Amino acid sequence: MAGTDKASLPSSPARYATEYVPLLEGSPAMREIRTLIESVADTDATVLIRGESGVGKDLVARSLHAASNRANGPFVKVNCAAIPQGLLESEFFGHEKGAFTGAHRRKPGQFEYANTGSFYLDEVAELPLSLQAKLLHVLQDFRFSRVGGHGAIDVDTRIIAATNRDLEQAIARGEFREDLYYRLNVVEVRIPPLRERKEDIPSLVSRFLTSFNQQYGRNKQISSETLHRLIEYPWPGNVRELENIVRRIVVLNDGEQAFEAMCARRRVNHAASAPAPITTESLRDIARRGAREAERRALAEVLERVKWNRAEASRSLKVSYKTLLTKIAECGLTPPNSRLSP
Repeated sequence: MAGTDKASLPSSPARYATEYVPLLEGSPAMREIRTLIESVADTDATVLIRGESGVGKDLVARSLHAASNRANGPFVKVNCAAIPQGLLESEFFGHEKGAFTGAHRRKPGQFEYANTGSFYLDEVAELPLSLQAKLLHVLQDFRFSRVGGHGAIDVDTRIIAATNRDLEQAIARGEFREDLYYRLNVVEVRIPPLRERKEDIPSLVSRFLTSFNQQYGRNKQISSETLHRLIEYPWPGNVRELENIVRRIVVLNDGEQAFEAMCARRRVNHAASAPAPITTESLRDIARRGAREAERRALAEVLERVKWNRAEASRSLKVSYKTLLTKIAECGLTPPNSRLSP
């Protein structure tokens, strides 16, 4: 079923040390997350992982499972946004034969598959309110019935949830249950975006480069100039975008040049869309500038009308001839033909 992922191989604390710890040792922010993971790993406390799309919420969820005393049990992931709403309840809790059209046999739900392990609800904010209510009820005693069934089923699993949405705003809009929020948010892990932990980029690039060179039978290296650009890039797509860029560099002959071209296009687009600078002039300065411009336009119109006869212009404007010459110089006006007499 799309949206679900059952681990085929058991994890172990040793796997946590070798596979996950190196990924959590970079920036101070990730080291804090590692400390938090290890402090709650031996408990059954529900964990809510928050962060932008692509920051590594899946990595943190799997790290938590691998570090826990449930590491040898299953890690079951359900992407709550990837399963059609009408199938979510059956996917979560299973169904009995004949429960609905097409239910030709009994089917266990993902909660049952997660027994003795960890149940990871990715994009939990996408759950419809009706299922939120049932999930809340199940989380109170970890007992439920399959769709179309009556017998109670008990499960022993740890709940890990993740979202990239602002749950507080979702609660205010009536899109997410406040009581479910508090049930899920026992321990909160916030993963900062990659642009706020650039120290992680060199190690991530090295890991992705090694992996993709092995996968595609290549021996690509990344120049120091490209690495510098990778560090300076803002990464709106976070670690997932970085992974895809490194993959592209490995598989394309001109992968580094393609990344440089992308950066150049971004600089051009950014410059074109940059807002006009905010003025720091005072109202008095703005008024003076406006008055000077109005004076310049009026003087130019009069001079044009009298064909740059300065004596006639001074009489028309009721200023002395000397004042007129001063104003012409201040306004930077020049006659169209220097042979015109004053």
